[in-house]
Amino acid sequence: MFTRIQMERYADVLIWGLKAARTKRYKKNDVILMRYDPAALNLAEILQAKILNMGLNPVLRVTSTVQMDLNFFELANNRQLVFHPPGEEEFYKNLNGSIYLNAPDSLTHLGHIDPKRISKTAIARKPMKDLLFKREERGQFGWTLCMLPTPEPARQAGLTMKQYTSQVVKACYLNKKDPVSEWKTIFRNAISIKKWINSMDVRHFIVESSNTDLMITPGKKRKWIGISGHNIPSFELFISPDWRGTTGFYFADQPSYRNGNYVENVMLEFKKGRAVGINAKTGENFLRKQLTMDEGAARIGEFSLTDKRFSKINRFMANTLYDENFGGRYGNCHLAVGSSYSDTYDGDPSKLTGKRKTELGFNDSALHWDLVNTEKKTVTAHLISGKKKIIYENGMFKY
Repeated sequence: MFTRIQMERYADVLIWGLKAARTKRYKKNDVILMRYDPAALNLAEILQAKILNMGLNPVLRVTSTVQMDLNFFELANNRQLVFHPPGEEEFYKNLNGSIYLNAPDSLTHLGHIDPKRISKTAIARKPMKDLLFKREERGQFGWTLCMLPTPEPARQAGLTMKQYTSQVVKACYLNKKDPVSEWKTIFRNAISIKKWINSMDVRHFIVESSNTDLMITPGKKRKWIGISGHNIPSFELFISPDWRGTTGFYFADQPSYRNGNYVENVMLEFKKGRAVGINAKTGENFLRKQLTMDEGAARIGEFSLTDKRFSKINRFMANTLYDENFGGRYGNCHLAVGSSYSDTYDGDPSKLTGKRKTELGFNDSALHWDLVNTEKKTVTAHLISGKKKIIYENGMFKY
């Protein structure tokens, strides 16, 4: 595990992420939700002290244990699956920030649960997520999250705890005396890439690798964003495209753990924006049920690229936060099926109505699932002028 110095540095980076992820500055007495898994207690204690010293009000919530998760999904009746505690909505309406410390004890404990039960709970919780999205659009809410190394993901990734912890330390620059300065440098470098790619008038992107041949249509009023403090670590730049313009085949060679289920080698065929061909080597039944969760679950909500020059992650980590930011030899791209991000709107997101989002092709769903491709790939921008420009090749942006 981490040394005390590394945990202090990790907490400092999370505070930076919390501030960077919000468009308006925090004020004294703002309310910050601190959720943490039981194994993250030591970091939570350090982080709580730093938040208190900022003059903010941390609200502490320890997440469910593995047994509690099992109790809930095995025993809850239909009403209990969709239950909201009294006062929850009022709390969310007054929430200014959120930090989640992920430290999983198990990745597969819900594998035997009917995915429909998991989906039912996710759909019931969506209004609370939507409430926070609206607050974020108005600059009233910011969030970040991180992952602490634990034995279970290390085992699933085929790494020792020492190897796994080393990946986390390198990825978050916790081996540097001033990791926040490192993140600020990456933040500035990303700005230049975003300005470059957002200056192009793109009709569509073509993504090509050994097993992927996919057309992504950015749509109107879109911009690429990313490396904003939301995730620690995060090296991806992404866009929420017009889902209606997605056509072709997409292959995720990185395995994925979701809701206690393991899914491997996902192949999706898109026609008119919807995944009509859904296949996986392992976990196909779970995948199919997730993608029929609601109307938008089989549509694309995000397309992302990670530059290997930023990311130090070069091993599979059995954790989406790290796997979607994989650097390695060829970087990665990933797409998310499900909900889109309104902050990729090239305008004031707070003025985006539901009707306007639908008109622009922003997808809406209770699902958001990142599926990662680490193959050698080329991404070509087909411009409205008729010209073509390779924007990503050999794991790097070509700017």
